[in-house]
Formats: sequence, C-alpha cells, structure tokens
Amino acid sequence: AGPPRGAVLAVAAVAVAVAVLVAKWRRPRPLREVLFFPCRPCCLEALLAEPPPGRPCPCPLPRADTSLSRLVRRLLSARRSLDLCIFSFSCPLLARAVHLLHRRGVRVRLVTDAQYMGLRGSQIGTLRHAGIQVRHDQHSGYMHHKFAIVDRRLLITGSLNWTTQAIQSNRENVLVVDDAECVKPFLDEFERIWEEYNPANYSF
Repeated sequence: AGPPRGAVLAVAAVAVAVAVLVAKWRRPRPLREVLFFPCRPCCLEALLAEPPPGRPCPCPLPRADTSLSRLVRRLLSARRSLDLCIFSFSCPLLARAVHLLHRRGVRVRLVTDAQYMGLRGSQIGTLRHAGIQVRHDQHSGYMHHKFAIVDRRLLITGSLNWTTQAIQSNRENVLVVDDAECVKPFLDEFERIWEEYNPANYSF
C-alpha cells in the first residue's frame, strides 16, 4: 500500500509553500528611492567620462555618493529610451548625461516649456543641435512638469528643476519608482503631450 493520504497532502503542501517562498525570493524588490536636494558639488567624471587609465581625473571636486550622482546613475541606466518632461533645464552635468545616452543610441525625447527653453544657460538648444528630439508648448500657461521615464519602466519625478541652482541651493525632492501602476499614467501623459506639441499641429 502507498503512503497515507494525509502524508501525501502534507508533502504537497510543503512543496507548494517552498515554491511560493522561492518565487518571492527570486522576484526583484520594487524600487522606491527618495532623493533630497540641495547636495554638495561632486565629481561625476567616473560616470560621464572616465579618464584614461593612469591619468588623474582633471575634475578638482571630490567623488561622493550624493543625490545628484544617484540621479545620474538612474538616467544612465537607460538602454532603449529616455522620455523627459522638464520645465527648466540648464544643468550642464545632466545635459552631458542626456548627450551620452543619445550617443549610445538611446532614443531621447524631450518636452519643455517654450518660455524657459530660450533663457540664458538653457541646455535645450545644445541638446536639439545634437539631434535630440525636442518639442515645446504653444500655450500661455507653463509646461511645468518635471519627470523622466527610463526604458518605459522607471519613473523619476518630483519638485526638482534640472538647474544647478535647484541642485546646489534649493530644498527639492525626487522620487524614483518602477511600480507599473505609477509609471503608466506618466507614460500616457508624456505621449499625450508629445502628440499635442507636434509641430505639424501648430497654428501660427
């Protein structure tokens, strides 16, 4: 005779419990990272342009783990796409990160505010001249969003404008999440604005 029915059921229950635990263990933890500004200036050359071996880094700033370096790492994790919806963009370091992704073949799309894109120090012109797609509003109100979507799965959003002033002097916050329920509405909003700001739809 075979083993008692109760023993078989107990073994099966244990097997199911183990399978559930293994699945939970293998499942990546959801990303929830909070960054606060201001942060002290630091060297980002190791991320943006590593100097040749044996040659010292020309940047006089110290290397440090800061909110800015973490933000740049999240941006540079893009492999396929980067969608940016940024009100004011004048930080040269963040512009270098976007340039680098573009040179790597990542599809970069940028939506910005028409009034602020023309201010002195804005990086929008250099990004556009590099071949990055840029669209802007035609309305009297501001395009005041500040968010980025990496590979259509990672959301970076908060109060931070991409300016050196905001990064080094202002009290700002940035939230980084990969929760699909949070990412999708931002994806939908970006696509809606991208189509609305299509130059083919402009009326002069």
